Amino acid sequence: MTSALAARLASLDIQLMAEAAAYSLFVRGACLALVHRAAEEFDSIGASAIMTENGPAYLVWRDGAPRLAAKGGELPATPEQVETIRRFSADLKAALEVTE
Repeated sequence: MTSALAARLASLDIQLMAEAAAYSLFVRGACLALVHRAAEEFDSIGASAIMTENGPAYLVWRDGAPRLAAKGGELPATPEQVETIRRFSADLKAALEVTE
């Protein structure tokens, strides 16, 4: 990771939590996302999730309503949770300069 990227992530309070083969796990608060690496560049951000009692929960829409889908079922997502996930996703994409 370059010092410029580390500074961008730090300024957004996003941390690199783990790395494996071709993936990195980034977190901020209760939000997380897996990001694919190709060589030295990040090229694809997976769906962002928020940690719940049932593990990572992904934002989905059912009949126009936001829901958090996790192992074991779904729960309604609050407007705050929707905004938290969306803001994390946007900040991570901007920090990593992923154009997908």
